[in-house]
Amino acid sequence: MEQIERTMKSEKVFDGKILSLRVDTVELPDKKYSKREVVEHDPAVAVVAADEDNNILLVKQYRKPVEKSLLEIPAGSLEIGENPKEGALRELKEETGYIAKDLEYITEFYSTPGFCTEKMYIFFADEIEESSQDLDEDEFIECIKVPLDKAVKMIEVGEIMDAKTIVGILMYKRLRGDK
Repeated sequence: MEQIERTMKSEKVFDGKILSLRVDTVELPDKKYSKREVVEHDPAVAVVAADEDNNILLVKQYRKPVEKSLLEIPAGSLEIGENPKEGALRELKEETGYIAKDLEYITEFYSTPGFCTEKMYIFFADEIEESSQDLDEDEFIECIKVPLDKAVKMIEVGEIMDAKTIVGILMYKRLRGDK
């Protein structure tokens, strides 16, 4: 049996600043019908940035959907027409105040494909220098440095709970942790 859901009807029910919501009526492989709620979100980027001492730059910010502050690698949505590498460089500077000489593409994944279209691109930067933050007017972010091994422990004990951050740090540890 072919595992495809054919969209029979699609209705946009909300169009917001950072996301839209649509409800699709789909035909299932067994020819029955069902509804799918789909959050449309632009592609996003994230950067695992490490200094010469292998400290990872993390940003601490309050996340309203979970009602608490989280530690995350710098990240954000791509602007229209922006390529992922450019977006990652921009987000790194905006959120942390650091600039990277170059970025290395590592991976891409869908953040929550059960209901959202967002695709996330992750990069590594290990030649960084301090500059100045350029936060959006509604962003309140604290940048902190955490040694790589401590960041991994923080993941293990649930102090870091953000999925992109977990993916990025663990991949960095696997691919570059021998520094």
